[in-house]
Amino acid sequence: MKYVDTWDLEAIFPGGTKSEELQTKLATIREELKDYKRLLEEWKSDKAVSAAPFKMILEKQETIGKGLGQSATFVQMWHDAYMNDEHANVVMGQIMDLFSEGQKLSNTFTKKLVAIPNTEWQKLLEDKALNETAFALNEIRDQGKRLLSEEEEKLIAELNKDGLAAWSKLYDTVVSIMTIPFTDQDGKATALSVGQAMNRMYSDPDPEVRKQLFENWEAAWTKYAPIFADTINHLDGYRITLQNAHGRNGHLDEPLEYNRMTGETLDAMWSAVANNKQPFIDFLSQKASLFGMEKLGWQDVDAPVALGDVKPTRFTYDEACDFVIENFASFGPKLADFSKHALENRWVEAEDRSNKRPGGYCTGLPEFGESRIFMTFTGSPSDTSTLAHELGHAFHSHVLKDLPTLNRRYAMNVAETASTFAETIIGNATVANAKSKEEKIGLLNSKIENATAMFLNIHARFLFENSFYEERAKGIVSEKRLNELMVQAQKEAYGDSLSSYHPHFWCSKLHFFMDSVPFYNFPYTFGYLFSLGIYAEYLKKPEGFEDKYIALLQDTGSMKVEELAEKHLGVDLTKQDFWAAGIQLMKKDVEEFIRLTNEVR
Repeated sequence: MKYVDTWDLEAIFPGGTKSEELQTKLATIREELKDYKRLLEEWKSDKAVSAAPFKMILEKQETIGKGLGQSATFVQMWHDAYMNDEHANVVMGQIMDLFSEGQKLSNTFTKKLVAIPNTEWQKLLEDKALNETAFALNEIRDQGKRLLSEEEEKLIAELNKDGLAAWSKLYDTVVSIMTIPFTDQDGKATALSVGQAMNRMYSDPDPEVRKQLFENWEAAWTKYAPIFADTINHLDGYRITLQNAHGRNGHLDEPLEYNRMTGETLDAMWSAVANNKQPFIDFLSQKASLFGMEKLGWQDVDAPVALGDVKPTRFTYDEACDFVIENFASFGPKLADFSKHALENRWVEAEDRSNKRPGGYCTGLPEFGESRIFMTFTGSPSDTSTLAHELGHAFHSHVLKDLPTLNRRYAMNVAETASTFAETIIGNATVANAKSKEEKIGLLNSKIENATAMFLNIHARFLFENSFYEERAKGIVSEKRLNELMVQAQKEAYGDSLSSYHPHFWCSKLHFFMDSVPFYNFPYTFGYLFSLGIYAEYLKKPEGFEDKYIALLQDTGSMKVEELAEKHLGVDLTKQDFWAAGIQLMKKDVEEFIRLTNEVR
């Protein structure tokens, strides 16, 4: 079937960032905020509390939240697809002003929530509709106890526009104007966008192309590193200041709370990874041997493996879409039907062109109850896996759309569970469809690369970020020191198995500069391993498993991850055993890769 590989942005707000409908929407939200403020002023929460006005406030919150979410998502989508549209920043500024006003009012609401006497609070939760969302409401109330005075929180919300959010936006702006030079074998010079350069640097089969791009890549980030060093220092310095002001004991408190998990679970996961990573270091060593290298360079870790006459497996976008739908159907009809609908209705921006930001993501259009996916499709199996990954995110949101809004707010770590589960289905299908040993080797390589990213690359990110926060709490960290911390983390995570490292990885990785969530990286590894545990359960009893899977996803917004795992999988996440078992599943792929490559080379 034929699929269009660009978004239908006109279906959201016609006219792009200068859309009159968008401005009408923002004007409506301004009026809704006035109504919200009036409801809060009229609400007395320090005495007997009635459910009716409380529910009106929640409904107004929901309306405003959906409107702001719809508007912000649209502008971000437009900017990411067309990075030369300067007006996108102007409109996003308008939206950020509204977000700031909404945050100030939400802080007022939370302070009033905290002020409700416990006995009255319990009576309030006896209301059927409110009882359905008791977990989320109790969470808001508990977290609200950290808030400063109402005036102080208003000031923080106002300053955030030119503080945390502004530093993050500066990073996006600088990256949007960066280019990476590249000269092909015919001597033709090209200026690649960051996204184009990254895709080719990691996936090109020619080691000389990868080497040239990596050297130019590192040089480009080195040139702009002073800006990025300022940015990361001030962004996270701002965050540390807020964490201290809100009585947090350490820099991991906030991300753990956000991900609804304990420090014991995080420690168990990383300990399991550290104690079981040797197979993946062996994989890198075997890959280096196949390339005629003593050790892989940083740019070679994700390079394709093509032995004999076999060429790397390639997909057209249409083929990838059909392949994903077909193999999702082998798991369950609901996932397949949903994905088919999304692809046919242009929910995905996948065109390979310049002027796009790098990376991929899934985002929500809350007023439509729909998701949208951003990526750049170049034809590799990895791109097909990315498509499946993002569709997994979208499916997660889809199965929650009929639940109360407060029960749809799942954390990032379990969000990565749904996406990685979908990716696992496609990765296994791709390997199973191999027509020869040589083709299977190439596909296993792509699949194992994902595991090395989760167990080695993301471990390096965590180690770096943890060290950086510890030093940043004492003062500004220089560019040189940031490079040192990054290389130290990479050597530890990769067991010093590479011939070269990426000192400026800290500034080339968007995730370190996102203002929404601190420690954006470890949830990926959590989601990956948690999804492997779910997949293992699926393999034991596939019949009817899709409904059990959906039931687990529907609980992700209303309980902590330890409770979720106990209820649906019967496991204890604070023990290494569960995490190690997931790693062992991927170890089998490494063993098969090494066996097959030894047979055919």
